[in-house]
Amino acid sequence: PKHDPLTIFCDLMGVEYEEMAHWLCHRKLATATETYIKPVSKLHAINARDALAKHIYANLFNWIVDHVNKALHSTVKQHSFIGVLDIYGFETFEINSFEQFCINYANEKLQQQFNMHVFKLEQEEYMKEQIPWTLIDFYDNQPCINLIEAKMGVLDLLDEECKMPKGSDDTWAQKLYNTHLNKCTLFEKPRLSNKAFIIKHFADKVEYQCEGFLEKNKDTVYEEQIKVLKSSKFKLLPELFQDEEKVISPTSATSSGRVLLSRTPVKPAKAKPGQTSKEHKKTVGHQFRNSLHLLMETLNATTPHYVRCIKPNDFKFPFTFDEKRAVQQLRACGVLETIRISAAGFPSRWTYQEFFSRYRVLMKQKDVLSDRKQTCKNVLEKLILVLDVVLKKFTLLKYNDNVKMLMEIRKISILQTGWLSEFCVIDWT
Repeated sequence: PKHDPLTIFCDLMGVEYEEMAHWLCHRKLATATETYIKPVSKLHAINARDALAKHIYANLFNWIVDHVNKALHSTVKQHSFIGVLDIYGFETFEINSFEQFCINYANEKLQQQFNMHVFKLEQEEYMKEQIPWTLIDFYDNQPCINLIEAKMGVLDLLDEECKMPKGSDDTWAQKLYNTHLNKCTLFEKPRLSNKAFIIKHFADKVEYQCEGFLEKNKDTVYEEQIKVLKSSKFKLLPELFQDEEKVISPTSATSSGRVLLSRTPVKPAKAKPGQTSKEHKKTVGHQFRNSLHLLMETLNATTPHYVRCIKPNDFKFPFTFDEKRAVQQLRACGVLETIRISAAGFPSRWTYQEFFSRYRVLMKQKDVLSDRKQTCKNVLEKLILVLDVVLKKFTLLKYNDNVKMLMEIRKISILQTGWLSEFCVIDWT
C-alpha cells in the first residue's frame, strides 16, 4: 500500500521494498556445509526492525558528528579544552526496562565521580595539609556500581545469558535471584513478580521488568539488511555504511530516540561457517560499560564544574513545585553535603607567586622577601586582622572568599589613590 510505513521507509531510503521486507522477516544461517534461509517469529521481526532503525539513527548521528569535527578541526596542537557533558538524569517510570537501567547506571557512575571530586579528594587534601577539619560523611555508591558491573553482576549475568542458545529473560531473572537475593542489600525481588528485580540506586529504588532485556542487549543488526541499505540509489546511504566493520556503532537508543552514549566500533552480524549470525559482536551493555569507563577517564583528567538539575515535580506540570520531592533529590545527589563542605572549605587557591604578582601593589619594598611564602604571610598578617588563611603547603596558598574580597578592595583603593594623585598633578601643571 502507498501509505504503508515500510513503503514510505523504502522510498526515503531509496531501496527495494521486496528485498527489505524479505530480510526483515527472514534470516540467513550458515553451517559448515551449507547456507539456508529461515523465517523468523513476529517478535524477532519486530526486534530486527527496531535494531535497524536505531542503527541507521546512530550511524547518521556519528556521520554528522564526524563532519562537524572535520569542519572545526585545527592544525594547532591542543593543550586544553572546554567540554560540556549534558547527560540524561535519573529515571524511574511505572515500567522500567533496559533503557532506564543503562541511564541509571550512567548516573551512578557520574554520582561516584562527583563524590570522589567533591568529598573524598577535597577532604583528603585538607587532611594532607593538616588543616583542622571535621570529616563530612557522604553516601558511597560503590556497592551499587559493583552490583551492576562487577563479576557476576547484573550486566555480567545478562551477557552470559545472551550467549546461551536457549537463553531467555526468565532464566536470566532466576540467575539474578540465585546470585544476589538475600546476599546483596541493594538487590530485591518484587513480592508479586518472578520477572522483575529492584535495585536501590543512590536516588531511589527502581523496579526493572526483565522482559526485553536480552533482545535489547543483543540489538542485532543482520548483514543482509545492511547490504540492502548499501544498495540505495542515494549516495549518503552507502557512505553511512561503508567499511561497516569500522563504522557500525552499538549505540542503543531509548524509546524516545535518545542515544545511550557509545560510539565504539563493532562488527556487524555476519554469518560464518559454524557460527550463527547473532554471535557477531559485543553486547550493548558491554559497549555501554566500556564507554562509561572512557568517559570517567576523561572527566577524572579535567577540572569539573557541576550543574544539578532538580525536577520540580514528577508529572511535568507547569508552575507546580513539590517541596518534598525537591528535597529528596537534593539529599540523594549530595547537594546538601556539598553546601556544607563548600561553606567550611577554602575555595580560593593560588600559588604564592600568583598571589604575589596580583597583590604586589599592596606591599612595601621592605616586605618583599626572596621567600614568596613568607612574603605572602607577612602581607596577610598586616592587612587582614582576622586571618583565615592556610599556609601549610609549600606551593599553594588557600583562603576563603572574605579574605579575597578584602584584598581586592585594598588593591583597588591603592590603585585609585595612585591614579587620582597622578591625575591631580597632571591637571595642576
